[in-house]
Amino acid sequence: METPRFAKPARRVPVLLLLVIIIAGWWWFFHEGTEAPLPPPEPREITARGDLAAAEQTAIEIFSAASPAVLFITTIELRRSLFSLNIYELPRGTGSGFIWDQDGHVVTNYHVIEDANRVEVTLADQSSWSGRVVGVAPDKDLAVLKIDAPAERLTSLSIGTSTDLLVGQQVFAIGNPFGLDQTMTSGIVSALGREIRAVTGRTIQGVIQTDAAINPGNSGGPLLDSAGRLIGVNTAIFSPSGGSAGIGFAVPVDVVNRVVPEIIRYGRLIQPGLGITVAHEQLARRLGVEGVLIVNIRPGSSAEASGLQGSRQVGGDLILGDVIIAVAGAPVRNFDELRNRMDNFRVGDAVDLTIIRDGEEMLVNVVLEEVS
Repeated sequence: METPRFAKPARRVPVLLLLVIIIAGWWWFFHEGTEAPLPPPEPREITARGDLAAAEQTAIEIFSAASPAVLFITTIELRRSLFSLNIYELPRGTGSGFIWDQDGHVVTNYHVIEDANRVEVTLADQSSWSGRVVGVAPDKDLAVLKIDAPAERLTSLSIGTSTDLLVGQQVFAIGNPFGLDQTMTSGIVSALGREIRAVTGRTIQGVIQTDAAINPGNSGGPLLDSAGRLIGVNTAIFSPSGGSAGIGFAVPVDVVNRVVPEIIRYGRLIQPGLGITVAHEQLARRLGVEGVLIVNIRPGSSAEASGLQGSRQVGGDLILGDVIIAVAGAPVRNFDELRNRMDNFRVGDAVDLTIIRDGEEMLVNVVLEEVS
């Protein structure tokens, strides 16, 4: 009889050992191998800031008070499709402006709305309004629009003066550079009495130069002093690259405060003058004339009433007319300077002109009239 075969116990040892190792590993992993959870990260303690600096507080207060008056201007151009012949609107450009009064008058640059078919005005509260042109003064690069927004939505700026400005005064510009609305920059008055040319080619005198960053889109926005008063309208930059180079220009508020009320009342700028036609500057130089050479006198004009004489032909000879060399004692070298001197007066004012007639200097008193 065969002895029954039994499984050898030695074959079961590895299995039992493996089971013990697995149980021990599991216990170690969950009880010994796992670190205790870390506490949540603690942020560093915040250091108290303290009071704002006086200059910072001033800038914040100025922006808070003035920014509701600054607006965003979008000009629209009408185009006709070459295929369907349908008329469609195309955004032409953007700029800035500011509310002048509670009647909804808006001031901006003339070059911002020049040749636009439609103007859209967006207020600081993001409401949009259609703007209609009340009048323009291209020689001063100023324009006045009108929107029909309710008075409670309109905040106007305090008006300052540009006659007592000093180089080094702090100034603030608010506008919409590159379409980014409600942007504020600061700087100083860099220079005074600058001259720039308007789109008409005529010079604008007494312009404020500032290093406050002024970029495309800032045109028409306000330049403010440290009291938050309007002292100029940002109108141009000097930059080879097209971006801010630290040289910006603003039409002085004294000009703005004279021109805008006239545009609102009459729809145009009332320009005082003499009623004369003058020789071109190049022709005057060729003739050896220094000053403004009168060519013609308009019949019935104030120039005729005062006895001024124009150029005339006598026989075969050209007799040169009077040459204006000064207005109220201020020298003039060309017609552009003559017109700028006239801007200091109003229609009906009596002004002394210094003229050269037949080689002799003399004074002539002229009552200024309205000219186009």
